[in-house]
Amino acid sequence: MTTPQNGGAKYDARIRRAERLAAQNFFASEFLNFYKHIAAFQKKLHAVIAAASAVKSAGASSVEVRASLDLTLLLPHFRGFLSTIEQHAPPALAKAAHQMALLPSDSWIASLEAYWQHAGKYDQQVGAFAQFLARAFLQPYAEFRAAPLPRAPMVITVRVCPLCGSRPLMGVLRVEGDSGKRFLLCSFCSQEWEFRRIHCPTCGEQAEGKLPVYVAEQLPHIRVEACDTCKFFLTTVDLTKDGHAIPQVDDLAAIPLTLWAHEHGYSRLQPNLLGT
Repeated sequence: MTTPQNGGAKYDARIRRAERLAAQNFFASEFLNFYKHIAAFQKKLHAVIAAASAVKSAGASSVEVRASLDLTLLLPHFRGFLSTIEQHAPPALAKAAHQMALLPSDSWIASLEAYWQHAGKYDQQVGAFAQFLARAFLQPYAEFRAAPLPRAPMVITVRVCPLCGSRPLMGVLRVEGDSGKRFLLCSFCSQEWEFRRIHCPTCGEQAEGKLPVYVAEQLPHIRVEACDTCKFFLTTVDLTKDGHAIPQVDDLAAIPLTLWAHEHGYSRLQPNLLGT
């Protein structure tokens, strides 16, 4: 099971990567600097969740990722999260956090529970802005729930997460022999599963000529993998080209690729945390 220390190291690595990318890519610095504050809060919340789990269920078997929320544990930290967003977010998000802070706790509960049920499945339909607060707050809880679960047997054409049923956020190419093995990264619980290289994760298209790839000069280790059949695209981080990359963080810097994809009529299957 993930420990508070391991979880803390994971978030520290994300923060350091955001700082480095912000310094190298001015066009993404606002997003990345804001993300650092989100990750710092998530690190603290993850430690609280891990500590409480160690006390309540030492030796107990793991629950499913989408089991009911422990709002007794989570809710006391929601106001502090909203305060963090108010202080550091762009104006529209800061205003949304302020308005949420004024609502009674029943509204907070309804919002968090509603997102927990559909998270990673219908995010594109709901809209990135509308679900940002619940998504950013609950992400550490979903990651903690998923981390100790046994991985399902490899089925390389599964288009949704084998652990929680959510759609993929992005792709990851990891070093395997002389090339890279492709994985998909879950948009909800942040776990990975193996997936075929020449295969659209949205519609299943396998014709290489219908699966164009675009790489921006500014970020040569990140690519858009599009599909001309369904017109969706997936951002993929190639760790064979930059082993220091952290997929969730590097994805936030991939603004030029997202713009290219939209200009060419492609839509993203699942938005990232900041809606890009």
